[in-house]
Amino acid sequence: ALFQHGNVMVLALYVTSVVVFVRRHLLPGINRKETMVAKLRKSCSCTPQKLKNFLMDFFPVLRWLPKYRCREYIWGDIMSGLVIGIILVPQAIAYSLLAGLKPIYSLYTSFFANIIYFLMGTSRHVSVGIFSLISLMVGQVVDRELLLAGFDLNDDAPPASGDGSLQNDNLSNTTAFNLTIVSGCFVSMYLSESVLDGFATGASLTILTAQVKYLIGIKIPRSQGHGMLVITWINIFRNISQANLCDVITSAICIVVLVTAKEIGDRYKHKLKFPLPTELVVIVVATLVSHYGKLNEVYASSVSGAIPTGFIPPKVPEFNLMLRVALDALPLAIVSFVFTVSLSEMFAKKYAYTIRANQEMFAVGFCNIIPSFFHSFATSAALAKTLVKTSTGCQTQISGVISAMVVLLVLLFLAPLFYSLQKCVLACIIIVSLRGALRKFRDVPARYYVNKVDTLVWVVTMSASALVSTEIGLLVGIVFSMLCIIVRTQRPRTALLGQIQDTSFYEDDLEYENLSTVPKVKIFRFEAPLYYANRNYFLKSLYRLTNLDPNLEAARRKKYEKKEKRHLKKGNHKTANGLGIGETTLQLVPKQIDFQALVVDCSSISFLDTTGVNTLKEILKDYKNLNISVLLACCNPSVIDSLKRGGYFGKDFGCMQEMLFYSIHNAVLFAKDQKLPADFQDKHGKVRPPPSL
Repeated sequence: ALFQHGNVMVLALYVTSVVVFVRRHLLPGINRKETMVAKLRKSCSCTPQKLKNFLMDFFPVLRWLPKYRCREYIWGDIMSGLVIGIILVPQAIAYSLLAGLKPIYSLYTSFFANIIYFLMGTSRHVSVGIFSLISLMVGQVVDRELLLAGFDLNDDAPPASGDGSLQNDNLSNTTAFNLTIVSGCFVSMYLSESVLDGFATGASLTILTAQVKYLIGIKIPRSQGHGMLVITWINIFRNISQANLCDVITSAICIVVLVTAKEIGDRYKHKLKFPLPTELVVIVVATLVSHYGKLNEVYASSVSGAIPTGFIPPKVPEFNLMLRVALDALPLAIVSFVFTVSLSEMFAKKYAYTIRANQEMFAVGFCNIIPSFFHSFATSAALAKTLVKTSTGCQTQISGVISAMVVLLVLLFLAPLFYSLQKCVLACIIIVSLRGALRKFRDVPARYYVNKVDTLVWVVTMSASALVSTEIGLLVGIVFSMLCIIVRTQRPRTALLGQIQDTSFYEDDLEYENLSTVPKVKIFRFEAPLYYANRNYFLKSLYRLTNLDPNLEAARRKKYEKKEKRHLKKGNHKTANGLGIGETTLQLVPKQIDFQALVVDCSSISFLDTTGVNTLKEILKDYKNLNISVLLACCNPSVIDSLKRGGYFGKDFGCMQEMLFYSIHNAVLFAKDQKLPADFQDKHGKVRPPPSL
């Protein structure tokens, strides 16, 4: 039709519009679709280089092992590996008391954890394996499942015959192993230092309480459920008359020796090339004395019993039991991951290298998942062993392999030699290892001086972990810490600022002396994000500090205007106050309005939600009705973006330069340069103070 009419111009315009439409709307969509498909195809493709990078990222050992400096690193790794292996053996046997399992399973845990972390970990120094806190949490779940199954929780109860004993042992093992694989599959979360310290201290009190019965050799069942610490101490005092004198004497001697050796080691650690293997010496000597003195037969002292050698065939965890312990696995996974990552970051910073937190999560997870098939229980990095590891010259995780070989030697050949080892000796080793956590009570005054809220979080978490249960204590600590953060953002510090004389800086006039007030300008600081939860507090603080509520003042003005109109309708040329009509305007300015500009210091406002933006728009409108300018200073890009999207500056952002400033001083200078409102001027244009009503 266009050709028939010969309208070449219309045809050209039509073709041009079609081309533009295709280029703007159709081609970009096609291009975007092709780009997405190409990216998806590229990401899903498997090339030799991608496979190599994946394997090297998933197994970091493939990156650093080929670069291993043998002459420089080997002796330090061998020395630290041997020392940690020597420490691991007695601790593994001791911590089996906490987990409620046979000592052989603690040795399995130590062996597999060191090997797996060697392959997958990114930290060069942390020591991963058995950890007292994790062992206690595993033991509590094991006790609960045994109690539900009808087994006796008394460690010294006569063993059941035949199938009963086997079922008890199998249920304990199965519970621990299923708990381990589930905890390895959970994704962890961030915990504050106060929560972690309080949790560790409260759990240490629980561990200490659980070992007292072994120290004095009394026969009471392991308490289960909430209030375990209180119930255990009640049972201890009720049965104190049954204390075994042989265990009491042995415990006293072991604690004195261990504490003395630890204190000497701490005092002269800069002179010692490696720490004293006190635990191993105590265990060897105590085992020999118990064996040749026949302490079990003569004095009825409780001993470790038979520890088998070799490895038990792997076993698939039971799915039904995994579902039952899934909730218990969550705090285990949290504690295990957070402790490991925190220690890894601490030593990486100290020795100037980097770790990958995501890979650490995989490493800790597989340290729990894979060993669970081989009768191991949950693991984590431990601070004490890591400190020993670094102090003895550790350079890489080769030392972990050396430690695993020491444990393997015990597993294959030396385990039966610990048959006569008294349980009270193992309890002494556990209690002495808690010194660091229990010493945190001495840090409470200093902690309180630094931060009162963090101290309160520590006290609440510690008390809940000790008096209720470790899992509940961790939950209480997390919730209470979050509540403290919410409260602190709901009721933050607010202040009016004054100028430091002869400078461009402004500070809180209640905190500092000799600050100059800025004439006709109020500077308000709000030290928190502005969002729905603290909106009312923001407004109340602003109105209180500036001594002006614009809503009340607007209502007062309307009331006065109505009153004046009534007088005028009656034919009075005088107002209610006896003034002329021309002077009425002066009465509309109350005495408390002594400023013409409000500067809001937004330097501490990290973000705004919709309510926050609307609040700022509200005060902008309310103060504008009173001829008071509202200026924002020191806004970060996120806040500016929220204000733009919320329409604070209008549709075209034309007034933005007169409403937003990069510093308080610039805003103050702008406010001073502004022409004062008519309410502050006389008929000659000179500024005068506002009259009173």
